[in-house]
Amino acid sequence: MSTTISSCGQEKRNEGSNEKYPYTNALIHSSSPYLLEHAHNPVNWYPWGKEALEKAAKEKKLLIISIGYSACHWCHVMEKQSYSDTSVANYMNDHFVSIKVDREERPDIDQIYMNACQLINGNGGWPLNAFALPGGKPFYAVTYLPKEQWLDLLHQIVKIYTQEPEKVNEQAEELTKGIQGQDLVKQPIDTVTAKLKTIYAGLFDSVKSSIDFTNGGFSRAPKFPMPNAWELLLQYYHFTGHKEALDAVTTTLNKMALGGIYDQLGGGFARYSTDQKWRVPHFEKMLYDNAQLVTLYSQAYKITHNPLYAKVIRQTLDFIQREMTSPEGGFYSSINADSEGEEGKFYVWTKHEIDSLLDDKAAAIIEAYYQITSAGNWENGNNILYRKEDDAKFARDHPLSEDELHHLLQKSDKILFGARAKRIHPSVDDKVLTSWNALMISGYLEAYHALGDKDYLGAALKCAHFIEKEMLQKDGSLWRNYLHHKPDIQGMLDDYAFFSDACIHLYQTTFDIHWLNLAKELSAYALKHFYNPQNGLFYYTSDEASHLIARNQEIEDNVLPSSNSVMANVLYRLGIYFDEPPYIGTSGEMLSQVIRAIPSGVPYFANWAKLLGVMQKGLYEVAIMGNKAAVQNTVMQQHYLPDALFMGGEKENLPLLQDKLMSGQTTIYVCENKVCKLPVTEVKRALEQMKGR
Repeated sequence: MSTTISSCGQEKRNEGSNEKYPYTNALIHSSSPYLLEHAHNPVNWYPWGKEALEKAAKEKKLLIISIGYSACHWCHVMEKQSYSDTSVANYMNDHFVSIKVDREERPDIDQIYMNACQLINGNGGWPLNAFALPGGKPFYAVTYLPKEQWLDLLHQIVKIYTQEPEKVNEQAEELTKGIQGQDLVKQPIDTVTAKLKTIYAGLFDSVKSSIDFTNGGFSRAPKFPMPNAWELLLQYYHFTGHKEALDAVTTTLNKMALGGIYDQLGGGFARYSTDQKWRVPHFEKMLYDNAQLVTLYSQAYKITHNPLYAKVIRQTLDFIQREMTSPEGGFYSSINADSEGEEGKFYVWTKHEIDSLLDDKAAAIIEAYYQITSAGNWENGNNILYRKEDDAKFARDHPLSEDELHHLLQKSDKILFGARAKRIHPSVDDKVLTSWNALMISGYLEAYHALGDKDYLGAALKCAHFIEKEMLQKDGSLWRNYLHHKPDIQGMLDDYAFFSDACIHLYQTTFDIHWLNLAKELSAYALKHFYNPQNGLFYYTSDEASHLIARNQEIEDNVLPSSNSVMANVLYRLGIYFDEPPYIGTSGEMLSQVIRAIPSGVPYFANWAKLLGVMQKGLYEVAIMGNKAAVQNTVMQQHYLPDALFMGGEKENLPLLQDKLMSGQTTIYVCENKVCKLPVTEVKRALEQMKGR
């Protein structure tokens, strides 16, 4: 679902009109593909900003704030049904100022009005359509409505505002107070190690009952991948040796890789599954899901060396390179669920199509392998490609050797992929977002460590240099978005947090101190412009943000880690690297604000819980010094070591590297809290020093 805000001036209605587009509104100058999709609606949309708000105040009109995103199916449905209809548009233009918002570009605005929707209705979604006073204070909000219901609601809103404006104003004031009052009250700092150990030890028992150990994921539908939750359980397994925690992760990764949520032909994951078995996806593909899932599968591969995970990593990064990478090295935001007006049309198959492309023997095997039937395993006789069993079991049942099966699959998949490539492709939202690109940088780096492909390191570095060149401003601030060779929206906290985190990963991979210094500079900027000393957390928007009725704080993790949890992890690591106790103290203070909520809501505080994990256990400071430091570092990081900070090279350019460079040899130091074990020259011995803590 999605939200819609309208606020465009009637005087701009026919600007640039032609035979193809009888209507053109102020969105025509936008940088967002989602907004541009609405630029030729008869609704006089405005982008969010001063012009729309001043128009509403001058004309004493209510605001419709409509929020969505390019890959949102119901957003497109509402655009076709309602916003393209002249009768609906005329009523909106006569009685409202309508603002259209891309939630991916402006999550700060989305947060405010989604909070309003949830306070009113108890839930939310997109498209999100909020009704607000001219100054932006909301009083009502809905998600998708069919045209007649939407038009009826518009009439009701106008009627009540005309007849009882005091009630609308009162509702707006109360709702705004509710939105503004959602900050946490500052808690006393309490990061005593013994208490942290006790809380951490109980995390798996807290979350175990909600895990689906048969199908993977959590026991509900729809099912979202939630990579952070499974990353936490990998860390938990590493720290505790609890095999059931690892089983929960591997079951989830195995079932997802076999399911329809994974694109069996082209690689990459859809946003979520509508069922409990991961078979029927919502077909949109988001950069942030795929970035985090590459990270997760890479970490799991380091532990299990499961070849299925390696295949998923490679296929997914092939997909990213093929369909979501810009010429400059940035990564696009999403791929639509729809093509030719139908959800999933690009991805699904009829049995007849398969039969027409493959010989009889290959077709029979492929149709059994991917669960294809004449009646279809989905809607209207169509089939989603998914699997029920691993290759070894399938080969035994059919009967084939695994080599024969893999040869047939390789040949047949290539034919099907080629045929699919000739179809009309779903649209791509080709804006580049700093925060999501940072997640993809980290994903590429984890894949490089897991599989050793230097092209993955190259892609990560190319993107990082692109962000530094195009998104980093001279005053140290970041732009959020980039499209058509220009950025135009100031960065939010997730841009600073995620890119700082990616820079730390880049340093740990390359030992280029530039990236660690950049992470520190970005964090310093965030501390200056986003930090709230009243509760020890960060606002999502900077102190220079304007036209917003509230500065929210993003605290709970979800399909994305919260910007505050990432910032807390970043500060903890930077504090150790640079020997900056205030950074470590701020990180601990941030954790204190949420620690009571972690046990009862583990999936929604998973990234916080990962910080809890390293704080209760402590981090190894692994210094690798000498002319072969890069080689030794690469070998070490093939192993899953979530409790290690890597540093080194050929210069003693950090406090923890002083007096560690020995002429003529490469030396590895394993240290804890600045106290080092005996230096060694072999990775195997260094790894042994990190066992049994």
